Amino acid sequence: MTRSLGVCYYPEHWPEDVWPQDAARMTEAGLTWVRIGEFAWSRLEPALGQPDFGWLDRAIAVLGAAGLKVVLGTPTATPPRWMLDRHPDMLAVDAQGHPRKFGSRRHYCFSHGGYLAECKRIVTLLAERYGSNPHVAAWQTDNEYGCHDTIHSYSDAARSAFRDWLADKYQNTEALNRAWGNVFWSMDYAHFDQIDLPNLTVTEPNPAHVMDFRRFSSDQVVAFNRAQIDIIRRHSSAPIAHNYMGRITEFDHWAVGADLDIASWDSYPLGFLSDRLEADAAHKAAFLRQGDPDFQAFHHDLYRGVGRGRWWVMEQQPGPVNWAPYNPAPLPGMVRLWTWEAFAHGAEAVCYFRWRQAPFAQEQMHAGLLRPDSGPAPGLAEAAQVARELTDAPEQGCAPGDVALVFDYESAWAWTTQPQGADFDYFRLCFAWYRALRRLGLNIDIIPPDTKDLAPWRLVLAPGLFTLSDRLRAELPSCPGAVVLGPRANARTRDFAIPVPLPPDLPGLDARVTRVQSLPPGAAEMLDNGGRFVHWVEDIETTAETPIKRRDGSPALIRHGAMQYLAGWPDDTTLADILRNICTEQGIATLDLPPQLRLRDSGGRRYIFNHGAEAITWQGRSIAPAGVDIRAID
Repeated sequence: MTRSLGVCYYPEHWPEDVWPQDAARMTEAGLTWVRIGEFAWSRLEPALGQPDFGWLDRAIAVLGAAGLKVVLGTPTATPPRWMLDRHPDMLAVDAQGHPRKFGSRRHYCFSHGGYLAECKRIVTLLAERYGSNPHVAAWQTDNEYGCHDTIHSYSDAARSAFRDWLADKYQNTEALNRAWGNVFWSMDYAHFDQIDLPNLTVTEPNPAHVMDFRRFSSDQVVAFNRAQIDIIRRHSSAPIAHNYMGRITEFDHWAVGADLDIASWDSYPLGFLSDRLEADAAHKAAFLRQGDPDFQAFHHDLYRGVGRGRWWVMEQQPGPVNWAPYNPAPLPGMVRLWTWEAFAHGAEAVCYFRWRQAPFAQEQMHAGLLRPDSGPAPGLAEAAQVARELTDAPEQGCAPGDVALVFDYESAWAWTTQPQGADFDYFRLCFAWYRALRRLGLNIDIIPPDTKDLAPWRLVLAPGLFTLSDRLRAELPSCPGAVVLGPRANARTRDFAIPVPLPPDLPGLDARVTRVQSLPPGAAEMLDNGGRFVHWVEDIETTAETPIKRRDGSPALIRHGAMQYLAGWPDDTTLADILRNICTEQGIATLDLPPQLRLRDSGGRRYIFNHGAEAITWQGRSIAPAGVDIRAID
């Protein structure tokens, strides 16, 4: 697999006589790809029916003449002001009933039919004009679905579409009433037009109602994205990507990814450390200028799965960002480390955001590879260094993981709908398991909940899985090693009811969760091995083996053959110990890595990343701060 670098560029922001200079400097820096166009609708169509593609023709020609390949974005994340005059009801509405007004971006409701038609029209114009352009080598649909909390809309258009979605799913209200348990609190409906959106209720709405609304909202994203893809494919054979975000779970990325050729995501390690990660002050201080050692890697592995092996970083942070609570600069060397980390996890391309820092509007404090005066910013030299290193690096694929981790977006929706504990968060739970595996030096594959074959892995983990699908249940015996589920796995039916037999109801495992409790911060349930459960504890009736018990003698970890169930949320140390022991039983070699050191094996090489601010010696070799050490695997 050939690896390459790219950059995000906005020719409409700069005088046209600057474009050739920029293109030449990009090529000189070793960049290959340039993403353009994703925010340019007002320049592509200044007024309805009056397209102006001349400037884009010339920009693509300039970039292509310099030897650069273009990723052309569809501009549907930024509808122009005249669009709102034409469709004043196209705005999304938040849960409090307030419209998401014009003045920034992503100001549309996925359910608005008029806006969808406008999107199809502009995408058709672009695809017809550039589908066979030799310089347009890839496409990007829209931009960052879900950013700024824009998946769930409570507009009139969403209400109407939701009713249609429910009618199609249930066919009649009697079936819906049974599925939702509407006998509770006299919530029965006589016809679908009586059903409203699940917001502004006196107290919490019916969780089954909320869950279906979340499914509907995700399906709207899938349909919106598919409409663009279908148009592009009629006119172009170039691959199509979408740029996902970090810790966005409001729509099913597996479902969107099924229509794409490439999954990509936007990696902002310092911003994410600040506002998207549960960690204590000491951890955030230690990695202030490096980012969390596992957060980027988690998403690399997730989107490699979503892309079925093909994935990019479409936006890589090269300096301070503008949107986090605090915005430090990266430690020298971190831009290079982040880039090589992505390649170690199988990325085909890493594109930096952005080429030149904007001197105006909302992102003027967001660093690029160039300063606003076109002088080089610190990230440019590190990007150029990686480009030089790539010329001598062999092509490679990504080694398969030692362990598989199931990640399910419906589970995220379910436990957001009914957390039971204020800090029970599905992403947080899965990320804790992922972090424990990484500290053991393991390579991880993140897989969907309907994976057809578990045979490649000797250990499969599925914490917090909302409902065990029939397919996954059938595949569990195919895993050649251990399968570990829990806590809160298979705890609800798809209709959001407690199932009978009681959960977890796993093949061959006699066990019933009879009671659950959520624990506030600072509280813990002690285990007989010296470990602790935090956040969540389950009481279990079982005849299965109990290798770990709570101090009161009740089961904490149960197992029968290859099937195991963990009846609580271990703290980080306890979880690492449990997983280490299971790996040893399965013949999976583990390490005990320092907090700042992480590994990834790929293409016959071991990549060692020092996320620390100080040099570290490991296995007899010194690794510089923000350093990358690459070794051949014997």
